[in-house]
Amino acid sequence: MSVIRFGVSLEQETLEKLDNYTSDNKLPNRSQAIRHLIENNIVEKKWKCNNIVAGAIVIVFDHHKYDINNKSNEIQHTYHHCILSTQHIHLNHDLCLETIAVKGKAQELTELADKIIALKGIQHGKLVMSKAN
Repeated sequence: MSVIRFGVSLEQETLEKLDNYTSDNKLPNRSQAIRHLIENNIVEKKWKCNNIVAGAIVIVFDHHKYDINNKSNEIQHTYHHCILSTQHIHLNHDLCLETIAVKGKAQELTELADKIIALKGIQHGKLVMSKAN
């Protein structure tokens, strides 16, 4: 892939916002910030259009509470066609972190994540999606 240079004209206020974005996201330069913004926009459009995307559902939970493992497994088996793999990590005696790698239509992945994150006992959960192709 070749890199093409081009010029961009921005109002001072917009340039300051771009510089703040660059700094806030610890990007090395404005070019990387613009690239990052474009990629995010493309992913968001694919998400809204219900295209095939890939991603991860990350949850943190106390494995001692509410039969959470069985309930999460039941949901995951319903969506088995979307789940690529699951990684279970013991953060301490009580807390676990689980990362569920997924691929499928954006709306179905959102539905899956919402069901898992809504389980009683989930302390934190988030779905991250990216383009699959």
